[in-house]
Amino acid sequence: MKRFLLAAVLVSGVFLSCGEKNKDRAVAFSSVDVHEEATLAFEPSELEIFRKAYPDVVFESSFVSEKEDFLVHVKVEGREADFYWSKSRFLPGQELPNAKDFAPLLYAYPVHTPDPEFFSEQDVISIKEYASEENRKNGVRTPMFLYNLIYESDKRGPLETHIVKTEFLGKRVNVHERISQALLRVEKKILELAETDPEVKSFVTELDHAEGYAWRSIRDNENSSFHALGTAVDLIPRGVKNKNVYWAWRRDKDPENWMLLPLERRWMPPEKVTLIFESEGFIWGGKWLIWDTIHYEYHPELLLYS
Repeated sequence: MKRFLLAAVLVSGVFLSCGEKNKDRAVAFSSVDVHEEATLAFEPSELEIFRKAYPDVVFESSFVSEKEDFLVHVKVEGREADFYWSKSRFLPGQELPNAKDFAPLLYAYPVHTPDPEFFSEQDVISIKEYASEENRKNGVRTPMFLYNLIYESDKRGPLETHIVKTEFLGKRVNVHERISQALLRVEKKILELAETDPEVKSFVTELDHAEGYAWRSIRDNENSSFHALGTAVDLIPRGVKNKNVYWAWRRDKDPENWMLLPLERRWMPPEKVTLIFESEGFIWGGKWLIWDTIHYEYHPELLLYS
């Protein structure tokens, strides 16, 4: 676990691509013309992950020799746009010179929850630096261009035509229509398991409310929250029994050692509940080093990648 943490970098409250498992295989061939070059260059293997994660979205790639990168034409529900692959950043042409300001969309989502018991001194320093006010405001940010196309979320008006009212475990919640069926499948699996599993049944019984779509940015930085896309859900229990649910609230109480808070002092949903969410494409914020244990977010591409 310690070695994994040393390899991890953070962005927007999540692990930043410590998992660039395979380098892009795009190759420029100086001895052939542009047309031959385009046919000989191999598209990044990770592009197939996005095709599997979003099967109704069309991803067409072509190699652009002068940029030494792939141009990806994306089409969904009558909307379309061109992005440069840029190691899974999906950047429009005007942002390509600023690639270093953005994080890749693919990063290593961990199998297990990082345990502070195994953090090294360097881990603590790195986490503290990432969570600093300066880095939160001016550090690399999530490129939202692809997601804004898929969810039509660049502007509030068009986005809200896709927001639907639904119920989750008996609680009202508004989400993007593209994730509503996945959320219903999660609910069905949880309720079925609650019939035989006391821990899961208690989780369902103690759930106070759920929060989904909210047009807002992430606290203390410029990034859009995935709540602003309607693709994230917070599940708030009736009581947390003096436990912690969000890293920044803990930091306010213990600015020096908040990242070392033991797992047993954090409120967490049952592991079986998180596994159900993950089976339907949702990641859990409790696995982020800057943790948010009530938070689930729809990112099937990360689960396929990891």
